[in-house]
Amino acid sequence: MNVVEEKIDDLNAILRVKITPEDYAEKVDKTLKDYRKQANLPGFRPGKTPMSLIKKKYGKSVLAEELNRAVSQSLQEFITTNNLNVLGNPLPKEDEEVKGDFDNPTEFEFAYEIGLSPEFDLKLSKKNKFEYLTVEIDQEMLDKEVENLARRYGSLHPADAVEERDMVIGEFSDKDSDLSNNSTISMEYVEHAATKKKLMGAKAGDVIALDPRNVSKGDGDMASMLGITEEEIATVGKKFEFKISEIKRMVPAAIDQALFDKLFGEGTIKSEDELRERIKSDLTNMFSNDSDRIFNQKVVDELVEKTKIQFPEAFLKKWILATAKEEVTPEQIEADFDNYKKSLTWQLIQNKIIKENDIKVEPQDAVNYTKGLLVNQYAQYGMPAPEDADLETQAKNVLSNQEEANRIYDNLYNDKIMRFFKETVKLNEKALPYDKFVEQAYGQK
Repeated sequence: MNVVEEKIDDLNAILRVKITPEDYAEKVDKTLKDYRKQANLPGFRPGKTPMSLIKKKYGKSVLAEELNRAVSQSLQEFITTNNLNVLGNPLPKEDEEVKGDFDNPTEFEFAYEIGLSPEFDLKLSKKNKFEYLTVEIDQEMLDKEVENLARRYGSLHPADAVEERDMVIGEFSDKDSDLSNNSTISMEYVEHAATKKKLMGAKAGDVIALDPRNVSKGDGDMASMLGITEEEIATVGKKFEFKISEIKRMVPAAIDQALFDKLFGEGTIKSEDELRERIKSDLTNMFSNDSDRIFNQKVVDELVEKTKIQFPEAFLKKWILATAKEEVTPEQIEADFDNYKKSLTWQLIQNKIIKENDIKVEPQDAVNYTKGLLVNQYAQYGMPAPEDADLETQAKNVLSNQEEANRIYDNLYNDKIMRFFKETVKLNEKALPYDKFVEQAYGQK
């Protein structure tokens, strides 16, 4: 076998693969002999069919299969040996037929197009400045978090009259039908001003005329309140009565040692000041993941935008069309090609960063990362994690799934690249109130 590269330009080339009988004849003959042993044709005993008939029936298909295998192997070996950075895979050259005679096989020549990965410069240093957004954890936020903790671990007590954050228990009944259902209205979620005014100050035994739409949060919540399906909501009227049977008020837990011990273990937190410091630390850690993600995306977007890379576009469009898993048209490829180029640009940048900075993810890194994921899963279900040896076995089982392993390795490489960014460029930290952080980070107001 012989492969010759014909350079078209810096981004495109033709690989010509020449196959001689020495490359395929012996394997083709062996395969045909195996076919003969298994053949069971009418008029011949098993294994005694004349080879001429076997060749006539199977010869071309066996030859084609062996040539295809030999060509694929030759291409791969040539690309690897010559360190060719190809994009996609070689494609048969459309305007050239295979040279050779399948009826009288001797030498064959196949022509393949390849697209070559472009050379480009990537410069990152402290001269590159990026804004790094953080959340300003102020006194108001801490007050709210302490209040939420107290309410979360508080207890419900009967109340005489409805106030803004009470739970109002009673029965819905429809004046125009026999529909009725016991339910609960949470006052803090009632946004309809007139309805809220009606309920404020009401007592057990009072009957309030209201539209259930004004005390629910969407169709699912309303259906649950009335004991019906979401499909039935359209048939429900607006003239309901709600008879109050009971009013419950959340009495927050005391901010004391009993609560500290319940939250963090005995003696870990000993004062409200220490509680606030712990909450601040936890919030900082929680928001840091968002800060890292936003920062990383800013760097990626800027690198993709400013790194000018020339691609073998005609080849790539043909390759996408030839290898697409779902049916796609040339027009669809053309319409989405800019997005494809952006994705490919980032892949090339990512690979360059990994290679030039010797970034590696070792198998044990993946195991340890997976063990952490498993521990979190156990915690979500309120279960203790198994012993480390069992956890390691479970992690390796997860990684035996190639799709899961690819996802985990991708996450680890992304984490390492993000840390490389943080260590390489200059960070201009900017602390924002939480609502401003969300607005700038996500474009939400």
